[in-house]
Amino acid sequence: MKHEAEARRVLVVDDDHAVRDVLRRYLERSGYEVDLAEDGETALRLFAEREPDLVVLDLMLPGVGGLEVCRRVRDRGQVPVVMLTALGEESDRVLGLEIGADDYVVKPFSPRELVLRVGSVLRRSRAAPADARESLVDGALRLELEARRGTLNGVELALTGREFDLLAFLLRNPGRAFTRPELLEAVWGWNFGDHSTVTVHMRRLREKIEPDPARPDRISTVWGVGYRYDAEGP
Repeated sequence: MKHEAEARRVLVVDDDHAVRDVLRRYLERSGYEVDLAEDGETALRLFAEREPDLVVLDLMLPGVGGLEVCRRVRDRGQVPVVMLTALGEESDRVLGLEIGADDYVVKPFSPRELVLRVGSVLRRSRAAPADARESLVDGALRLELEARRGTLNGVELALTGREFDLLAFLLRNPGRAFTRPELLEAVWGWNFGDHSTVTVHMRRLREKIEPDPARPDRISTVWGVGYRYDAEGP
């Protein structure tokens, strides 16, 4: 386990040398340790060897593509992934979020914005809330905040960092309808962005906590508004 005082390590995966070099300089200037990969095979090798705290991942890669890299990273644990996508790759972006990416930045992008996004994702994935020793419970669903662990009927849920944060927010606010922009700001910390991010994460949560995701009992769609969490109760 890494000591908290150690610098956070970021793996940057992009086949464009200029992009890799710029991101390396900006991230190192912000205090991160940086590893670079130009293709999917190298990325997966470095991920296993270097154990990064976060991966910045371009979707368009030679060899093993970015979506496959994202899938394999997610299969190996809960390391956050920030995707880099081109403006016209909305379908790939949505698929990346479905696979489990935590955030995305659209090319062309500001390196400073990406560094801010990296910091935001890492803070949310690591920082414990003030009530971290408490648990959020709704019937057979339980979230242990300090351990960032969720269980349903005693079986551990494979939640990404964003999914955990979103579910915790919903459990804290049962019975209230939230718009997608409100959820983006509350959970992602964005006051702008693609609302499909929320839609994708809600779909993934339903698949993990609902007996029938097509007819959800807990996460209800409020037409014309957004979503509401309906507590099951004790």
